[in-house]
Amino acid sequence: MTTIRTRFAPSPTGNVHIGNMRVALYNWLYARHNRGQFLMRMEDTDRERSTPAAVQTVLDALEWLGLTPDEPPVYQSQRRTAHLEAAAQLLEAGQAYKQDKGDTGKGEAIVFRMPGTDITFTDQVKGALHKAAQDMQDFVIVRSDGSPVFHLANVVDDIFMNVTHVIRGDDHTENTFRHIALYQALNAPVPVFAHLPMIVNAQGKPYSKRDGDAFVGDFRTNGYLPAALLNYLALLGWSPGDDREVLTPDELIAAFSLERVQSSAAQFDQRKFEWVNGEHLRQLPQSMHREQYIQAIPQAGNNPAYLDAVIAAMEDRVKKWSDIPVMAGFFFTEDYPCDEKAVNKRLRKPGALDLLAALHTAFAKCTPFTEESTEATLRDLADARGVKPADLIHPTRIAVSGLPFGPSLFKMLAVLGRDRVTQRIERTLNTIKPQEDSNAPQ
Repeated sequence: MTTIRTRFAPSPTGNVHIGNMRVALYNWLYARHNRGQFLMRMEDTDRERSTPAAVQTVLDALEWLGLTPDEPPVYQSQRRTAHLEAAAQLLEAGQAYKQDKGDTGKGEAIVFRMPGTDITFTDQVKGALHKAAQDMQDFVIVRSDGSPVFHLANVVDDIFMNVTHVIRGDDHTENTFRHIALYQALNAPVPVFAHLPMIVNAQGKPYSKRDGDAFVGDFRTNGYLPAALLNYLALLGWSPGDDREVLTPDELIAAFSLERVQSSAAQFDQRKFEWVNGEHLRQLPQSMHREQYIQAIPQAGNNPAYLDAVIAAMEDRVKKWSDIPVMAGFFFTEDYPCDEKAVNKRLRKPGALDLLAALHTAFAKCTPFTEESTEATLRDLADARGVKPADLIHPTRIAVSGLPFGPSLFKMLAVLGRDRVTQRIERTLNTIKPQEDSNAPQ
């Protein structure tokens, strides 16, 4: 039985786009699912852009995501001799010829002679694909300056690496007809091909940095988990065939098949990805959450029991590690910023400060100060004043946290405790002027 061998063959010219990394992921998943081998090739022939730093960026991205190749990387720039030997073999067999391209007089390019027959192959994602002989022209495989062209180098290196399955982006679909002709001319077995759909934004255009994080390094810097990124990238164009959306790498390996890869473009949904990342965060041990909170807010380590209470309160709100200082900072300092728009909208609203003052008085008498008792106190006051609970909930949230969003208000109040809550409300009442006495916008 032939061992399945897949490969990831990026051109290392800078940041690693998530579209490229999804190609790596699908190759890795297919190899692992079939107990095969996942290989790596650096197509580093662009010597100006394929710097050592650019190569290392690719290697770092693979390492962070856990997509470990089974063999050392092959560097295409080191295989020029093999590429030129293959071109010479084609010339000798009459399957290529020399031509002065562009009448430059600078040398003779080597042009591959298409076989003059129709080419058909079955793409594992797109199905049967066909191209008529008259629609395929001869093409250059070695430039006049003696440098091999991508098509030749790609095929020769895949033959050298014994690649059995070529899983790549669908921008290479048209190239495959040329590549099949090259495989056949070099008397090599033609691999199985699978071309993956593009990742697009909400407008159906290629997903880019303008749409949000687009490079693997961005996701790492912004506090996302590698397992969550793998999970979400796998779902961009594939599904396990059931209702599962949160899967570990091992579960992805067990479920993966090319048959379930869709051929239409896959839309990157930032909110859905953040939800997936949040679900992965929730599965991590408490010790890792503590470590991240203390790393983001050093004073969070001063009271372990209080820190655990904060982590529990924020469990549903923190979707990535970088959320911690922004969304939970107010738990650990009295010098927290206030969202000015929220202050204008909620605290400077006519009557809001009067309601907040009444709640301050009620909270001062609230014993014990728990989720249940604070909620009952606030709702009783709302009933007594003939207002909606929200008319008290929003001003209170901003007064004690500075934010218009966050965990359950009553859970937050219980964690902060009565003294800190009443002190913060009192400070707000002393510093915020009502709408009619300020120049704040309506």
